[in-house]
Amino acid sequence: MAQTFRMAIAILGNAASVCLFAAPMVTFKRIIRKKSTEEFSCLPYIIGLLNCLIFTWYGLPIVSNKWENFPLVTVNGVGIVVELAYVLIYFWYASSKGKVKVALTAIPVIVVFCIIAIVSTFSFHDNKRRKLLVGSVGFGVSVAMYASPLVVMKKVIKSKSVEFMPLPLSLCSFVAGSLWMTYGFMIRDIFVAGPSVLGVPLAILQLVLHCKYWKRKPSSEEGDLPNKLNMVKGDIVVMAVVNEGSEMVGLEKGEAEMKMSNNDPVSKININ
Repeated sequence: MAQTFRMAIAILGNAASVCLFAAPMVTFKRIIRKKSTEEFSCLPYIIGLLNCLIFTWYGLPIVSNKWENFPLVTVNGVGIVVELAYVLIYFWYASSKGKVKVALTAIPVIVVFCIIAIVSTFSFHDNKRRKLLVGSVGFGVSVAMYASPLVVMKKVIKSKSVEFMPLPLSLCSFVAGSLWMTYGFMIRDIFVAGPSVLGVPLAILQLVLHCKYWKRKPSSEEGDLPNKLNMVKGDIVVMAVVNEGSEMVGLEKGEAEMKMSNNDPVSKININ
């Protein structure tokens, strides 16, 4: 009965984690549509890639005892493919400076994983010590992965907008973290349960921020109405609507000059 329940939790954890991996698709559809990474950060996806690499390695028989941690291999194997795709898409649409930043972050991540895999394979000859090494590193990376949204949460609090903190990502993070924490306690594996002990409260905090700021409109929206320019002269306020392509070219002696396009003559608006 206990084994069946544990397997059910593992299956639900797999499903929730796949949803967690898929949640940023909304963000990346926006990046592809706008051909810009805007203010989104690539760091959570790079850390997520490292996390999936390490825990896939942790679940394989070379580190764990036979296939005792098979659920970790299946879900993190999917995660490797998805997170790598996100990083590559981000890299493609990033600015030149952004590409350098992604490369300087992603390359060391791959190197770190390779070092851990080599050391755990050739320096230790029993599963217990291999699990201790790989699990400890995985624990640290998982904590960093759960903590990475803190940067975004700071931006949310400052701007009072959740535009760059997608709700599906926060919600799936909470559900997946809760399930894997339960599974980790059931199999008595601190390296599986431990990171979620920190991750679940952080996910709850993200959901609280969504509840507080979800009605707040982003600072810049696609399809904004034309900009408006207020010009005040004494007690008289004149509202001029500046159409797309318009340019204010002068303002002196109570007279506003507005150039409507490259071919149009300069129009004057008297605000005396």
